[in-house]
Amino acid sequence: MKITAIASLSVIALALTAAGGYGLGQRSHSTAQAAATPTGSAPSAPKVHKLLYYRNPMGLADTSPTPKQDSMGMDYIAVYEGEDDAATNGPGHLNLSTEKIQKLGVRTEAAQVRTLERQVRAAGRIEPDERRLFSVAPKFEGYVERLHVSMTGQAVAKGQPLFEVYSPELVSAQREYALAAQGAESLKTAGGQAQTSMQQLAQSSLTRLRNWDISEAQVKALAQSGETRRQLSFLSPVSGVVTEKKAVQGMRFMAGEVLYQVADLSAVWVIADVAEQDIALVKSGQRARVTLSAYPGKEFMGRVSYVYPTLKAETRSVQVRVDLGNPGLLLKPGMFSQVELIAPTRSAQVTVPSSAVIDSGTRQLVLVQQGGGRFEPREVRLGDRNNDFVQVLQGVQAGEQVVIAANFLIDAESNLKAALAGFSPAPALAASAVATAHATH
Repeated sequence: MKITAIASLSVIALALTAAGGYGLGQRSHSTAQAAATPTGSAPSAPKVHKLLYYRNPMGLADTSPTPKQDSMGMDYIAVYEGEDDAATNGPGHLNLSTEKIQKLGVRTEAAQVRTLERQVRAAGRIEPDERRLFSVAPKFEGYVERLHVSMTGQAVAKGQPLFEVYSPELVSAQREYALAAQGAESLKTAGGQAQTSMQQLAQSSLTRLRNWDISEAQVKALAQSGETRRQLSFLSPVSGVVTEKKAVQGMRFMAGEVLYQVADLSAVWVIADVAEQDIALVKSGQRARVTLSAYPGKEFMGRVSYVYPTLKAETRSVQVRVDLGNPGLLLKPGMFSQVELIAPTRSAQVTVPSSAVIDSGTRQLVLVQQGGGRFEPREVRLGDRNNDFVQVLQGVQAGEQVVIAANFLIDAESNLKAALAGFSPAPALAASAVATAHATH
């Protein structure tokens, strides 16, 4: 019991000693502070900053005069006078130093008023002009005696013999005409009804031969000589290329059977498949630029002649026909091509380079340089666009400098600042961290 009492007294004495030392230290610290403070001067009160607004913690251009939370439950950040760029530049502005602007490679260009030509691109293929296709089909039954053009793809001239035929019907019609012509000649002096009837028979026989596509030269030769020929030649109706040949020497053909098909390829069609969303920009008569991988660097100019009335459900596209000249027969049917349709020009509008637009998916922004390293993000409403420029219907005025290079880096810089501010430690957590640090030391 004595030992326990002595131990308790020792602990109490030690506590009193520590308390006395702590009090002495506190008095010494107070004395030092009093010595450091000039006589007669009171400590200055902390400066109170004016609360301006609360800004979005993710850097979006959204502010609130009262505290609130965003859709993810993050508290909006209080912005006080003098502590943020937005205090002097307005909400959403960003201030960058000249050194940072140079490091980011920021480039600007003035918004200008210009007229845009909307261009629609589509894949196409070369096809023969259907109005320049000709079929050779005898209108009587017969046999192919001899071929003068024996290969598909062979070039032919107008009036060139394609093949020779023998037909009993053709021989009979020739004889009928020859007899009628001779009878009309013999009754020339007689006159009367007999001569008139014979002349009508001769004319009817001649018309029958012409209706069978016998050439005028052959008909004249028959009329002059009066001799029938066993074989007659069929001639090419046009200069072009044989695209189809069914005739074989010695074969029998029926009336109306197509033996040859000749295409005039001095002009061709380009059938382009235009996407459904672009078809409203395509109209008959507008210009078209056609390029082919077979002829790099060479362009062929044509015009839209027809927009087909139906949509291809498989590809969600509409066929558009372009009339195109074919000098030198460079364009071959079946070739693939790239078609660029130039839409009619519209009224002049304020435009900016396409690279100046930051598209978030739900809205479009443009960074406008205010001078002195300040940049203002503006939401814009866009119109037509081409490869290089886009019309700005609202949000930017002509002459304003917009960022065309490194605008994504500036946007990332702005969002990063907002994100870091959003993750500032709470006061209670900060005090706890300081206490832990003191306890550690």
